[in-house]
Amino acid sequence: MEGMHIVPDVPVPLAPAVPPTPPIPLSALLAREDLALRRIAGPAGPDTAIHWAHTSEMADPYPYLLGGELLLTAGVHVTPADATGAYFDTYVSRVAAAGGAAIGFGLAPVHDTVPPALVAACEAHGLPLLEVPPQTTFSGVARAVWQLMAQARLAELRRVTEAQQRLAAAASRPDPVPSVLRQLAQRLSGWGVLYGPDGTEIASAGRAPHETARQALAHLTDVVRPAPTTMASPGTTVRTPPPCPTTPPGAAVRTPSPSATTPQGTTGRTASPTPTTPPGTTGRTHPPSATTPPGTTVRAPSPSPTTPPGTTVRAPSPPPTTPPGTTVRAPSPSPATPPGTTVRAPSPSPATPPGTTGRTPPPSPPAPVGRPIAAAVPVAARPVPVAARPVPVAARPVPSSATDTVAGSHLAAYALGAGQGFVLGVASPHREPGDHTIASVAAVLLSLLTGEHRSGTGAARSSALVRVLLGAPPEEVAPLLGTGRWVVVHARPDTQAADAVAASALGAALGSALVDLTDGVVRVLLPAEREPGPQPGWALGVSTAVGPGDWTTADAQAARALARARATRTALVGHGTRPGLADLLPRDEADAHAQALLAPLGATPALTETLRTWLSLHGSWDRTAVALSVHRNTVRQRIARCAALLGTDLDDPDVRMELWFALRRA
Repeated sequence: MEGMHIVPDVPVPLAPAVPPTPPIPLSALLAREDLALRRIAGPAGPDTAIHWAHTSEMADPYPYLLGGELLLTAGVHVTPADATGAYFDTYVSRVAAAGGAAIGFGLAPVHDTVPPALVAACEAHGLPLLEVPPQTTFSGVARAVWQLMAQARLAELRRVTEAQQRLAAAASRPDPVPSVLRQLAQRLSGWGVLYGPDGTEIASAGRAPHETARQALAHLTDVVRPAPTTMASPGTTVRTPPPCPTTPPGAAVRTPSPSATTPQGTTGRTASPTPTTPPGTTGRTHPPSATTPPGTTVRAPSPSPTTPPGTTVRAPSPPPTTPPGTTVRAPSPSPATPPGTTVRAPSPSPATPPGTTGRTPPPSPPAPVGRPIAAAVPVAARPVPVAARPVPVAARPVPSSATDTVAGSHLAAYALGAGQGFVLGVASPHREPGDHTIASVAAVLLSLLTGEHRSGTGAARSSALVRVLLGAPPEEVAPLLGTGRWVVVHARPDTQAADAVAASALGAALGSALVDLTDGVVRVLLPAEREPGPQPGWALGVSTAVGPGDWTTADAQAARALARARATRTALVGHGTRPGLADLLPRDEADAHAQALLAPLGATPALTETLRTWLSLHGSWDRTAVALSVHRNTVRQRIARCAALLGTDLDDPDVRMELWFALRRA
């Protein structure tokens, strides 16, 4: 990859910074008729960009150039003796090395024409050379540059402002994520893609780049995606630093006791005090492990006569693999052992045969002053391998954005602020100064949208909870939500199929996180006091407010209301709550009459649902077909079959009324 650039981990601002002043093309400056500039050497392509104008008569202007300048000079620094090819070659090479964009050579009062050697040098180094006529002042050229830059800046600000407005409008659409990506791709003339926490492409828009650049962009997202906290593999060496030389007298140098998750046999050891540890300092180990085999002898020799007072001599606990009967000894400290030093013997290895004695040599002499402390750590303080216990590894800090250029495509990746691993990727054939600002606005909007989505885990939990609430016995799940009344909302977008992010955004708009997406229908469960309103781009069916015992009934009501809303092209249809004549009859008698009347249709639920929808839509074939997602001829065939099975005339309004009464009780 070429030129990868990583931005430090700075949160994307909600109010993007003003884009930098864009450079101007050299061709725009040459097009100014009032300047009458003329290109006489160097490349004539449109890629030359001017960032500012600078006047200098130095023989070597290199130290005073920042790059991107139109360097204006009248050749005062050129004497007749210096007007040679070697002089101008050195001069032009230094300007090119400093990043100069072009040279403007002024005619009169020093030179009547542009020196041919300068023309040749600019051609050789590929640096544009302009002829500035006598009537054009250098200050006039500089003023023209600033005017063109101000115009370019104003145009760029207008472009960014319009892009912000269009992106905000796209985020309010029923399909917010695809809409934002489409607007972003259109504004940047490239490709925008939203990557999920697992690196898969959730949605994309625009013209996809070359496959090489596409793979590079997917790899670039790993740079800005937060790395999960990992556990070190078994065998990782855990080091304990030696005590500080300023340890006060009598202080015990210890390591934390092994955690509850430490495998049996894992030994936590302390570093022996350094040679500068004051007398009386004790280095201790943990008591022998409970897994020490029977018969294992752990001995510490008596201090030698030369051992200073306060010196503790201990032997470590043998590992659990030490064969029975193995003796582990620690030698007596040598005369050079400083006061307070602990001498230990390492545990025999698992391969040590029974009866073998593991001994260590005497400690080395004290380290000289100025020697690194780590070099003076005795044997007992060396790294202890952990055979089976995983060790947490701190997550690496990640940047908020990164850019790269691959296969002629400018790539950029932006970590979304939700912190769940969503990443916005952008690929464009060119990069303008305001592109980063526009992409940052899109990243903020997508952060809000994916924040509502809360990644796959949160969405799965929410979906599972809704399924439990709408299908499980109420007495089992009612305590989860309290004792209120609830409504069920069924929704479908007017245009394309709903996705998980759009479903979560709808739930946020309605004021509930209890959202489920099944077969293209979004179901939302929300408290009755949050009365749902029409949502642009959605068709909604709303149930009546019910208690936990009637959640299943409310789900069916919302489904029927949604079918009616789609058939009538209405934004929101609520299930009727006004009592009718049927409510005046005893429930058991009304149910018995409904079951007897509809018994011929009981073996075919599709006929019952078709008849219900057809009657609710006043016998409209087309609307019924839309509501049931079937062909209108299928509706006609089913209704004719219902009339034949019931043995009645469905064109009779009395028959329709009686059947509607029965269907409401079914």
